[in-house]
Amino acid sequence: MGMGEPLHNYDATVRALRLLTHPDGINLSTRKVTVSTSGLVPEIARLGQDFNGQIGLAISLHAADDETRSRLMPINKKYPLAELMKALRAYPLPRRRRITIEYTLVAGKNDTAEEARKLAKLLAGLPVKVNLIPMNPIEASTLGPPDMTGVLAFQRVLVGSGYSCFIRRRRGDDVSAACGQLALLGAKPKVRVDRGGGVRGRAESDADGAPASGGTE
Repeated sequence: MGMGEPLHNYDATVRALRLLTHPDGINLSTRKVTVSTSGLVPEIARLGQDFNGQIGLAISLHAADDETRSRLMPINKKYPLAELMKALRAYPLPRRRRITIEYTLVAGKNDTAEEARKLAKLLAGLPVKVNLIPMNPIEASTLGPPDMTGVLAFQRVLVGSGYSCFIRRRRGDDVSAACGQLALLGAKPKVRVDRGGGVRGRAESDADGAPASGGTE
């Protein structure tokens, strides 16, 4: 996992996966290898077919409705949630394996108990575990994480709905080296004018479809 979308470079990603898991290569168990994607539906299907579902799958979801997700992740405009959920349900996951759902919590955008209930409903019937990732704050964005009370409330809704749900522990944020922080280190905040004539803070998402926080893996 890392910055960028691995399924945008599908052939190279597949080659790397084969080298990592081949007996004459690194010889990693496929159970220990996970590909994280923002949700490229055709490539998710190809990955499932090429590896018979043996490669783990993580989805940077970050919202449970199309309006919110399209603001945070423009890739959703091309592959909306209905298509993405259909691809996840079709992924040939082995028994006792689960898809990882990555959900960056952004204060005031996707972090309420109601959003958690929508997420629980969206994921119903899928073998998943959920990683909650409080957004790592960056100077170049007006967005930030909710307080821990809100994070725990969000987690309680999902656990109460029967999901395994974990809160990602921050590392390196004391030196601005946590996930997503280095990419925009030193960048100046951007503003834009909305249609109503007001001034808004930095755009809520970046060009490649990832949340502005860069908080995903």
